[in-house]
Amino acid sequence: MALAHGASMDGTLDSGGVRLVSHLARPPGHARVPGLVLCHGFPSGPRGAAASATSFPELAERLAAEAGWAVLAFNCRGTGNSDGDFSVDGWLADQRAAVDHLVARDDVTGVWICGSNYGGTLAVCTAAADQRVRGVATLSAPATLREWTRDPMRFREHCRAVGVFRSPDFPTDAAAWAHALVEVEPLAAAAEVPPRPFLVMHGSDDDVVPVTEARRLAEAARDSSELRVVPKGGHRLRHDPRAVATLIGWLDRQYL
Repeated sequence: MALAHGASMDGTLDSGGVRLVSHLARPPGHARVPGLVLCHGFPSGPRGAAASATSFPELAERLAAEAGWAVLAFNCRGTGNSDGDFSVDGWLADQRAAVDHLVARDDVTGVWICGSNYGGTLAVCTAAADQRVRGVATLSAPATLREWTRDPMRFREHCRAVGVFRSPDFPTDAAAWAHALVEVEPLAAAAEVPPRPFLVMHGSDDDVVPVTEARRLAEAARDSSELRVVPKGGHRLRHDPRAVATLIGWLDRQYL
């Protein structure tokens, strides 16, 4: 099935007073359906933060049409047309706000979460901390925040360069901002996901995040995890039809 070209972030949700842009896709003809929160990763490429998650509304529409789920895509603070400035605790709050948004809907029967790249890494942490999340899936997700924590001050300057800091004086407390990065422990969080289902997908030829990172996440979650390595798959698995088909199949099995 072709992607729904033209789908965009046409709604909003509130994250502790920060306005986030969003897009909710629903399958036609269903009164109550399961819900999926779809989380993007950290921005890269020439347009940086401005271009984050531009393809996620289209992916949400495809998942809604083929899996029959309500799928919520959104831009974390500091990206796209969302307000605010990037921080790791801010992005975790944004994911929680997206979960809250779906949980509050009368037409949603339960909530799962799926994240790409670092959005997946943080989605594991969100699932671990919130038992309302009934399962988690990751695509090309690092097992740690090592690239962020190795040199927090250098990473801070990278954040400014890609545009996830909107305020010129952010962060006002650089030490606290950096400390929050170190506090996040994705592998410990993965161990808290069981007995809920955990799909870990990774491309065998990912040249950004080694496939060993996927194995570490899967091993941390023990028997609850399902590791799927896409042969010759690259880093942008959300554009790989095999990975999308695997995700749809996993969603289909959540109610068996």
